[in-house]
Formats: sequence, structure tokens, C-alpha cells
Amino acid sequence: ADLDRLLHAGGKSTLDLLRRRDTGEQDAPDAILLPGYDESVAAILSYCSEHRIAVVPFGGGTSVVGGLDPARGEFAAVVSLDLRRFDRLISLDEVSGQAVLGAGVTGPQAEELLGAHGFSLGHFPQSFEYATIGGFAATRSSGQDSAGYGRFNDMVRGLRVVTPVGPLDLGRAPESAAGPDLRQLLIGSEGVFGVITEVRLRVHRVPEAVRYEAWSFPDFPTGAAALRAVTQAGAGPTVIRLSDEAETGVNLATTEAIGENTITGGCLAITVFEGSTDHVESRQAETSALLAANGGTSLGEAPAQAWERGRFGAPYLRDSLLSAGALCETLETATDWSNVPALKAAVTQALTDALAATGTAALVMCHISHVYAVGASLYFTVVAGQRGNPIEQWRGAKKAAMDAIVATGGTITHHHAVGADHRPWMRDEVGELGVQVLRAVKATLDPAGILNPGKLIP
Repeated sequence: ADLDRLLHAGGKSTLDLLRRRDTGEQDAPDAILLPGYDESVAAILSYCSEHRIAVVPFGGGTSVVGGLDPARGEFAAVVSLDLRRFDRLISLDEVSGQAVLGAGVTGPQAEELLGAHGFSLGHFPQSFEYATIGGFAATRSSGQDSAGYGRFNDMVRGLRVVTPVGPLDLGRAPESAAGPDLRQLLIGSEGVFGVITEVRLRVHRVPEAVRYEAWSFPDFPTGAAALRAVTQAGAGPTVIRLSDEAETGVNLATTEAIGENTITGGCLAITVFEGSTDHVESRQAETSALLAANGGTSLGEAPAQAWERGRFGAPYLRDSLLSAGALCETLETATDWSNVPALKAAVTQALTDALAATGTAALVMCHISHVYAVGASLYFTVVAGQRGNPIEQWRGAKKAAMDAIVATGGTITHHHAVGADHRPWMRDEVGELGVQVLRAVKATLDPAGILNPGKLIP
């Protein structure tokens, strides 16, 4: 049906949503295929290779970087390969703490399937409600609990991937010295090398205790330094994040529980601790001491609990803002701690100037939500008035931001992936030789070039 084709015509970026609101013709796949077995996927890829039909693997449909665009190009047709039928908990090794899940299992389904046995995956990106296990792997996803449980690529212990030339079963043991880790070559490959059908993952027991604490810092540099101190000390919160002054102001205006605290400005930080009662208490005590010593003021648990209750809600607010004539979108990057101030300033200025040139002021907000001993991610949210053609308006602003990211030493994406939107900057990320390596892998695994054309590789 045409509605099914439209639902598979792209992801959930602002550009995707603006295009779908257009009353003109829409690019959409010619057919939706729903295999349920590896053999079916293999047969589809064989047929499509022979008949020059492009195949776009589809999980939850939450890409925000053009990762699902049905690029027909020179192909005879394009189909969407929907993996929703790969929706089982295949096995659970309670002794080793590992589970094998089908690629079509969504975030909530994973927690339900594992929770029935007393386990949790602990991967909660903003796309959690709809995104799938296969999509998390294909995009090198990072969830909001990454400080405690790691990125998704840290959780992956093994993969089954069906390619046009045969299957790949990767990951025999927790670690290996048997050459380069091919698992990491397929994680983040965005469906251009093969179709992920099963993922073996590290899981953990459902925590017996959870504690929350929010903090206020006078400014973003002070807060960032405090997060760095916690991370480099190995204090180990499950969640630790910091909003800048602009984002904190919006949070205060829109979140009742946060507004009940007498915060009048500054920057809001959130910490969450999960685990055994004793472990949670010791980690919270160490973290709190470090945050207080580095300029933080405790706000208690209510603001952190309010953040958790609403942490998946921003995309719904964006839809309302679009309907009201506003332009609202996000982008992200990461860099070393020493470069965080310069990168944040450069991207904020680039977005502000680019949107001002279209005739509108812009509110540019930023937060740190993923931390490492050597650096952190920066996640920007932009709100501005729609002017002229809003699709071209945002493309111009995004290009300015991406150019600033490259020029200031950030990565072109920390967890949104490359897709079609970041592809023009991929050569800046990996170099010309790196591009050639990716093309060589593509030629080996997908010689007809049918898998998700126009994504990742320049």
C-alpha cells in the first residue's frame, strides 16, 4: 500500500518530516519486503543483485541523517527490507551474561524480553521507543546510560550478517588477537556491507538500586570541568550529563519538577547511579564529592527524576514546533576535553550566523551527554523561525555547522551515524585512503552495489 511505502520513505529528521508534509510527489521504495529468516534475506539479496534492485535495510525508521533515503539512482527499482520479523530473544546465557537478539527487536521489546529473566541491556538512546537492535549496531548507537554501560559497540559480542555473497558469523570469544576485529567493521556500516540479522550482546542483571541527583553549576566551562574530573577519576555514574545555560533555561521553563527548585540560571547537570545498594552508595558519594569540589551545588533528586520521565519526549515537541512555523533540529559531535570550549563556540556561531543570514534569530542549545576519560560529545539543539524554503534553510545551516566541526577538530558524528547527510564530510573524517578501504570492502561484500546506495561512503 502507498501508506506503507511512505512510512518507509525515510527517517525522522526535520528534513524527512518537512518533505512528508509536502503535497507533491514523494520518493518512496517500490516495495516493502518482510523476511523472517536468514535464508529469505539471502535469497532477496541474490535476486536483487542479479536484477539491479537497490535494497535499503529498515529497522525502526528513526535515522536523522538520511540513512534510509530510497536512493534509486541507476537501479531498476528500490525496495525496503523491513526486519521487524526478526523479533525474538534467541538465547540467553545467564552464566556469561550474554543474550542473542534478533535485529528487529525494538528497545522496549529488548527490555521486556530480557526483563522476564531478570536482565537488562541498558541501552536508552532518544530513539529507544522505536529503534531496533540491528539499527543500534548498524549506526554505532550510544545511549543515555553510556557512562555506566558503554556505547552499543561496547555491548556487542557477536554478529550475524547476511551479505550478497554469503553470511558472516563474527565474534567467537569476548576478545581475540586473531587479526583486526571484523565485528567493528560491520558495526556502524549502516547497511552498506550487509544485513545484520542477529546480535549477541553483553547484558546485566536488573539493578537492585537506582539513585538520582541533579546539580547546578554557574557556567558551562565549570560544569564541563566537573564532569571531566568525575570521568577521569573513574567514579562511575550510570548517567552524567550537563546542559548549557540556554538549554537549562528551556528546561526550567518547560519542566515543572525542575522549576520547583529555586534555580535561576547557570547550568543543570544530571547524575543517575544503578547497581547494588552498596555500590550505588559508594559511587554516588565519590561523584557528589567531586562535583561539589568543582563548583557544583546539589539540587536533590527531583530534577533528575523529571529528566528521566521526559527523556524520550523531545522529538514530539519538535513536531509541534514544526506545525507552529518553527525550525527545530539537532546535530552532534565529539572532541577531546581540551577542545570542547572552542568546538562549542565555533558550532554555535556557525549556526547563529547561517540562520541570521536567512532572516531569523536562532536559539542554539548544547549539552554533554556522553563522556570519556579523554573527551566528550556535544549535542546541539537549534530552534529558529522558518524562512523561505525551510528545507534549504536548514541545509545551509547544517553545512555551516559541519564545516565548523571539521575545521575545529570534531568528529562529523558521535552517534547519529553518517547516512546521506554527513557523507559529504566523510573524506575529511577518514581521508582519501580510508575511503578507498571502505570502497574495497563494499566491492568484496556487495559487488553489485545494491545495499543502501548513497550512504556512508563518498
